Parts: sequence; C-alpha cells; structure tokens
Amino acid sequence: MRLIQNMSTIAEYPATESPSGRVIKIAVIGGSGVGKTALVVRFLTRRFIGDYERNAGTLYSRQIQIDGEQVAIQVQDTPGDQVNGHNLNSNEQVKRSIQWADAVVLVYSITDCKSFEIISHLHQQVRHTHADNRVPIIIVANKVDLLHVKEVEPHHGQKLANMLGCTFYEVSASENYNDVYNAFHVLCKEISKQQAPVNTEKRRSSLIPRPKSPNMQDLKRRFKQALSAKVRTVTSV
Repeated sequence: MRLIQNMSTIAEYPATESPSGRVIKIAVIGGSGVGKTALVVRFLTRRFIGDYERNAGTLYSRQIQIDGEQVAIQVQDTPGDQVNGHNLNSNEQVKRSIQWADAVVLVYSITDCKSFEIISHLHQQVRHTHADNRVPIIIVANKVDLLHVKEVEPHHGQKLANMLGCTFYEVSASENYNDVYNAFHVLCKEISKQQAPVNTEKRRSSLIPRPKSPNMQDLKRRFKQALSAKVRTVTSV
C-alpha cells in the first residue's frame, strides 16, 4: 500500500499504475475521533491499529480487483469536521478532498451523537460541490461493538440515510473486517459502473474491423495482369 502524505500531490499521482489505467478516488469524511483512519487502514490492509496520531490528511493508494479487473484505488483520509451553531467548520483540505473525489464516505461513531448530527451538513456540502448528483455517497456508523456507550440507535442512522438517499452500513473497524470491506467494495463497484460506459466506448472503437488487405495470391495475380498488358502494348507498337 502506498501513502501520499500531502493532499497537494493528488493530481500528480500516476493513474496508469493499474493495467487498465483506471483510478477510483474516495474521500472519507466525518467528525473527529469517529475512526476514519481505522476504517481506511482496515479496508486496505485488513489490519486494525488501536491508536493513531491526529490525522494530517493522508492519501492511501493500492490496487484492488473489481469484477475481475485490476483497478487503482486512492482513499483520502481527512481531518475531523465540527459544527458551531448551524455552521459546519470544514478544513480547506476536506473541501478539496470532496471536490477531488469520485465518491464520498460519511462516517460517524455510534458513541458520539455530535458526530451523527453533522452528517446531514456534510452531505449537503458534498451535494453542493457536486451538483450533478453523480458522486455516490454512503453513510457508515462505526464502533458498533461499543454498545455500552452507545448514543446513536441503528434506526436513527438508517432513517437519516433513507432521507438523504444514501446506502447505510453499521461496522466495527476493530472487530469485523468483512463488514468494512463490503461497504467500501460495494462503493467501488458502483463507481466502476459509472466509469464503464466511457471505457466501453473506447473498447468498442478499438474493435471496429479494419478493411482487409489483399492477400498475396491476389497481389501476384494483379501483378501478372499488369505485366501482360504492358507486353501486349509493346508488341502492338
């Protein structure tokens, strides 16, 4: 797995590292301490690390298989967002990440109701940035293993997801790799389907049959005919 430390280097990252030359770009955003980094690392490496340094906005990169095709994937981890009153305080890096992304993962922790309350604000920001509505968004409720300190019920997350038109997942980055992998992988497949029509057209254009060249026997026959015609012309003169 490759890590790119500076968000400003995103545009310079080569898209041709996968055989297909395709890149899927995902931004993971949410409040502070909800486990964004843990989710990303769990998805890409299967590993869970309990403690992380304060997120400086790391870009993770690796290749994955989607429907039998090798595709490069970039996942942008972002600093935590906060809401003051009715205003969302988004870091500039978060804004750039949203603009850059092909898809967005909104994360909250079931142990922090404030992280849940900002999800609708973040969703609004994504939709404002991508007004064409083509960027898929999923909502992930993390830390479902910590039931003894739960502040957000499952049905609240599902209700919000339904209202916003998003797919909803409950996961535990610390205890269940499969649930985390499934949420990200399904999202990657959705992005891949969106990208497919362009690639399909390219493949179709490359498969247009070229005009057949004359075979060697036909060329020899034509050459003999041309020589015979010249001989007849010389003889008649």
